[in-house]
Amino acid sequence: MPVNTLLIPTADGQADAFAAFPDHGERHPGVLMYPDGFGVRPALREMARELAGHGYYVLVPHIFYRHGPAPLIELPQYIGEEARSAIFARLMPLIEAHTADRVLRDADAYLRFLSAQPEVSAGPVAVTGYCIGGLLATRAAAAHPGQVAALAGFHGPVGADGPSLLSGLTAQVHFGHAETDLTPEALGELNRALEAGGVDYTSEIYPGTVHGFTMSDTDAFNPAALRLHWDRLLPLLGRTLAAG
Repeated sequence: MPVNTLLIPTADGQADAFAAFPDHGERHPGVLMYPDGFGVRPALREMARELAGHGYYVLVPHIFYRHGPAPLIELPQYIGEEARSAIFARLMPLIEAHTADRVLRDADAYLRFLSAQPEVSAGPVAVTGYCIGGLLATRAAAAHPGQVAALAGFHGPVGADGPSLLSGLTAQVHFGHAETDLTPEALGELNRALEAGGVDYTSEIYPGTVHGFTMSDTDAFNPAALRLHWDRLLPLLGRTLAAG
């Protein structure tokens, strides 16, 4: 399966990225996949390849490209608790500098680039994201209601911008939350905001999970929760993109 290294022109420079897609010669629905805070690395490449194997063109950008190409931080092969605090001390300034304005400018560029690829079929696209990428995906979907037909976010602060962002969603939505990230009361508040906005959604806490449960190279990884993530994500994409 091809995995291409790419440069995406943006309003602020060029974002390095990679794309995974089936090597069948035909065109495929596009999916913009926002990485977690740890960024582009082998675990993300594997997830993109797996999703591409189901018939999608998956574009994964380096979201902190303004600070240099990936990898900005050398990560261990396995991110355990002992390494996490030092890594996040270096990541947090990058996350804090990635303002909402920057996110939206980049989303414009990423989606324009995705739709222009010769391997991507005409029609709607999907946006998915992990950790901070879940919030970025939500912002991108809200800003592009005519283009984004599906939104999925996993163990991400998807409600951080409040009900006004959620009410702008026209995509079909799935949010999968970690037990350690969201209380049942907070889940109820988030879901009520989605309902008030008329959003077609599912939103649930994945049992027995901690933040980062989809990431196989961290000590947060939960294989059962990763399977549940695929069980929710793939039907969502099938419903919304098959006719694209």
